[in-house]
Amino acid sequence: MACTSDYCVVKYLRLVETTVKGYDYVRFWRVELKDAINSGATPLVTVETVFTKALLPYPIAITQQEDQLVKYIGNLYTYSPYYITSMKTSVLLNTKSVETFTKVKPFSQQDGMIQYGPYPNLKPFSEKELLIHYKNNAPFLTVTRVERLIEVSHWGNIAVEEVIEIEHTGAKLKGPFSRYDYQQDHHSGPASVRSYKTLLPASASDVYYRDTNGNISTSNMKVKKDSVELDLRPRYPLFGGWRTHYTLGYNVPSYEYLYQSGNDYLLKMRIIDHIFDDMQVDEVVTKIILPEGSTSVKVNLPYSVTRLPDSLHFAYLDTKGRPVISFSKKNVVENHIQDFQLRYTFPRLLMLQEPLLVVGFLYALFLCVIIYVRLDFSIHKSEHPHKE
Repeated sequence: MACTSDYCVVKYLRLVETTVKGYDYVRFWRVELKDAINSGATPLVTVETVFTKALLPYPIAITQQEDQLVKYIGNLYTYSPYYITSMKTSVLLNTKSVETFTKVKPFSQQDGMIQYGPYPNLKPFSEKELLIHYKNNAPFLTVTRVERLIEVSHWGNIAVEEVIEIEHTGAKLKGPFSRYDYQQDHHSGPASVRSYKTLLPASASDVYYRDTNGNISTSNMKVKKDSVELDLRPRYPLFGGWRTHYTLGYNVPSYEYLYQSGNDYLLKMRIIDHIFDDMQVDEVVTKIILPEGSTSVKVNLPYSVTRLPDSLHFAYLDTKGRPVISFSKKNVVENHIQDFQLRYTFPRLLMLQEPLLVVGFLYALFLCVIIYVRLDFSIHKSEHPHKE
């Protein structure tokens, strides 16, 4: 079972949000086991919780040459409504450089691991502040907004385009930025972000990566067996407080994601895709553009989202407009990379609409040319000289 602050993925177990009397300000989840527990038996439940924006830069501003220090403040114990007979807490860090940390005996520290406990006989809702202050130069990137556009075509292609806004939310840059020092000294700007990797579907083709100035040519693409790996390098390195905005697009074959039975269609794609490792997204807006004439649209989502009003999108040769289904989700992490299912009805005869419109237009154009060439629209006829 994996949970964020407002969402859970449950495998094999049923999960229901509930409340506990006297603790209305806390969110609780009731786990329903598949089978009843026999006397003397011990069930094992694994819970994974993802916290966003839990690491705070401290100090909040650093120079170009300094390392970034962060502070984590949490609960040393598992917050539970039950008595806990024995509990251990292990903290795994990505560095050996620790400034300070909470010391509650028994505890031990070895390299990047801090182990607490075991602590016996903990009462329900036990709390003890856990504070760790340590060096962390990992990329502190936050995707402030993603607008994901999926355009479905019944002619064998699905176009995907993402407009992504990213901010470095780590310690802000204090003082001026020296491009010369940054290029000459590899250790300059240790907390900055030079590049990051994005994964696309293995069948992705015609990939483009551009910003408001045009195509960004400093990226590299590597085709792997199960994915397409993009090494995205912005036009400038990202320091704390700096932002970037870009558009990433590609095409995938529709037969991998679109299923058909008569006039009924089923689209199965991801709500959001991988942007970078351990990504944190403040808001994602997903829009699906269906072929013109699609009706009876039904959406099945793996978790709760905010459904936005439906709209119409007009492209070439459209007469009534293509239906656009939109929804948004806030506080998104990698656990949210899941498929949605969208069902709709589309009469197959409507696929002839655009070819017939093209034929009709060309026929009308040639007819007008023929009429213009063959007929004489002049008001005054030219006089020929009289021969004697």
